[in-house]
Amino acid sequence: MSNIINYSDIMAFHPGYYVAEIVEDMGITQDEFATRLGTTGKTLSKLISGQINLSNDLAKKLSAMLGSSVDFWLNLQTAFEEKVIEIERQKELDEQAVVVSMIDYSFFEKVAKLPATRSVSEKITNLCRYLVVSDLRILAQPDFLANFRTGISNIEEKNIVNAQAWLQTAINFAKQVKTELFSAEKLKSYLPEIRSMTVQDPDVFLPRLRSIFAECGIAFVLLPHLKNSGINGVVKWIAQDRVVLAMNDRRAYADTFWFSLFHEIKHVLQQKTKTVFVSASSQEMRVMDARLETEADDFAQNYLIPSKDYRRFAPNKYTSDAQIVAFARSIGIHPGVVAGRLQHDGIIASNRCAGLRQKYKIILQ
Repeated sequence: MSNIINYSDIMAFHPGYYVAEIVEDMGITQDEFATRLGTTGKTLSKLISGQINLSNDLAKKLSAMLGSSVDFWLNLQTAFEEKVIEIERQKELDEQAVVVSMIDYSFFEKVAKLPATRSVSEKITNLCRYLVVSDLRILAQPDFLANFRTGISNIEEKNIVNAQAWLQTAINFAKQVKTELFSAEKLKSYLPEIRSMTVQDPDVFLPRLRSIFAECGIAFVLLPHLKNSGINGVVKWIAQDRVVLAMNDRRAYADTFWFSLFHEIKHVLQQKTKTVFVSASSQEMRVMDARLETEADDFAQNYLIPSKDYRRFAPNKYTSDAQIVAFARSIGIHPGVVAGRLQHDGIIASNRCAGLRQKYKIILQ
């Protein structure tokens, strides 16, 4: 260990640094100085090299031998420790600044109403308080809020950081939503009404949807997409009888919105209270049990378009927009949901039915 610690433009001088200078000025060996001081050569060597702190006993002996006050020597030790803390804090800030550079701070200005600032240190302070962490580097831990799979995947640190930040934002908003205790039976009873909302505009169905979810014990949160988060939606239990269902506006077409919503509803009904279900664009970003994910996909697909109806429709690549609209009307579903299903199944080209795939202007939470 050195008796001088230097980081950036901050320097911390250990009391041993000054003792070494005195020994040199006196022109004697460290062993002789130790003998005059009434200590061992080993203790003096450790003090000079900064391996041990200056004790009260050594401060008294140095004062008696050299004429300086005891407080003078103890103050050198205190000043050194304060500088070390300053250096450690600056190192932490510099490392957290790297994390800040990964985050779109303007998202939090808009969504969380954090103060606008260009100061990196202020951004760190504001984000730590809002995201409820002591250090932004915690966001880079893959198992912080959800167990993201890393290893051989293509997940980058910035993806983990932003995914965790978005998740915590959803939790923060969910805490502001008043709900009843969770009831699976009540939620199941509302599923037909929720499905019927697919033919309505968002300004009509969203208030009712929020009300239904709150009655069922679900805090429903809609948030903007956070760049590099890769998350489309999440289900997280925040108590045994209260759950968060959060989605973003990244792909707010009718078909993707309703499929994602019913997918997440199935995760809620699975009632895996210790599992965080993350719906993401990247396979590697998904936190999942394959069986539970398949269940959720099948539920969303078949509840929106029942299998028997889909088989009866028997679509093919020549199926027209008019036929899609007529079929959708016959089963009480948005035609965009049908078009999206046909595209997903590879029956029609992805550039077909642009006029049917309504893009919602979502009223965010």
